[in-house]
Amino acid sequence: MKKVAFYTLGCKLNFSETSTISRTFEDKGFKKVGFQEKPDVFIINTCSVTENADKKCKKIVKEAQKINPDGYVAIIGCYAQLKPKEIAEIEGVDAVLGAAEKFRLHELIGTFEKSPSAVKPEDKVFATDINETVDYHTSFSLNDRTRTFLKVQDGCDYPCSYCTIPLARGASRSDTIENIVKAAQEIARNEVKEIVLTGVNIGDFGIIKGERKESFLDLIKALDDVEGIERFRISSIEPNLLTNEIIEFVAQSKRFVPHFHIPLQSGSSKVLALMKRRYKRELYQERVQKIKEIMPNCCIGVDVIVGHPGETDEEFKESYNFINDLDISYLHVFTYSERENTSALLIKPIVPQNKRAERSRMLHILSDKKRRYFYEQHLGSEQDVLFESEENEGFMTGFTSNYIKVSAKYDPLLINDIKRIKLSAINADMLVEIEELEEILTH
Repeated sequence: MKKVAFYTLGCKLNFSETSTISRTFEDKGFKKVGFQEKPDVFIINTCSVTENADKKCKKIVKEAQKINPDGYVAIIGCYAQLKPKEIAEIEGVDAVLGAAEKFRLHELIGTFEKSPSAVKPEDKVFATDINETVDYHTSFSLNDRTRTFLKVQDGCDYPCSYCTIPLARGASRSDTIENIVKAAQEIARNEVKEIVLTGVNIGDFGIIKGERKESFLDLIKALDDVEGIERFRISSIEPNLLTNEIIEFVAQSKRFVPHFHIPLQSGSSKVLALMKRRYKRELYQERVQKIKEIMPNCCIGVDVIVGHPGETDEEFKESYNFINDLDISYLHVFTYSERENTSALLIKPIVPQNKRAERSRMLHILSDKKRRYFYEQHLGSEQDVLFESEENEGFMTGFTSNYIKVSAKYDPLLINDIKRIKLSAINADMLVEIEELEEILTH
């Protein structure tokens, strides 16, 4: 029995696809093992959102060679679609598969025998033009962690100035609601308590074979009736696609939790225009106010990019103050990095690296303040927590429905279980501690 190992870089979407691909290997008789267990085949699923992600891919290939010099190394994912020839020239890489080919590994590669050294780099590449990537593959993670990531949409029709994702994943496309509900039902049969809906631009759900057939609102209404799943969580949704109807439905739904992650990218409308974003900051502010009006305890996460070309000191200050005034819960801060074939490369002036780093530091500090304030508002309250399986020095963690991260003494009986607990204090690691389990929980 051949052994196969997987390494995933990047987003939840990549994790859902890696897990689905791994199950096809197990169906073919492979044994899935850890990266360090000298597998016969290494599958590396890549990201290319930042320059560092590209460097990480090269580092993982080197590690695979150290573990098993005779192991077959295949690269898939966004970096593989964007730079297939470049990756094929990396020593130790045997195959590179693009967006349309990654779900056809067995068909295209077959025996996964190590390529002879004489094989030309171009002969290792299986990647068609991204415009030919039109098929949709429903994917979901399973048995990798407590929560499951369910892909509901792929690709993007938004040409943001800084982003390579449309070049790496193609046009927006989805599966049918019927098929996604079936996937959720299969996940429920595996005793999963929480599903996180993921995609590139999930608010654009409903485009099937180039035509809009269904809507994201219709999808979440259908999923809300899936028995066996306690929680559905929306991973990230564009503010211009997050309608009042979606917000109002989540507020009264049976299974969708009060948690939204809404990309902002900048609090300056001028910079938003340079980024080719499809909204102004006033619309974003309206969305936050609407959510908090009907779900005061809702957690709101925000993506922000610092150092985009054209972002002056004044505009960053404007952005910082706008975010500071928003009633949001945490930030994901990204430092702008130059990416080939993006229109941001034509925008001036370029922000120096030291200023990018300083702006990032300021927003990370602001994020910590926002998170602490959000947590403090809930101290003393009782919450339902889904506990994760990982153990760290005798402790385990879990999340409330509104995404407060909780720490508790490790107890295997709590894994993948939802328990009612009382939040008591915030520790030095920005985790919320709870009262003694014996007083709060019954197994």
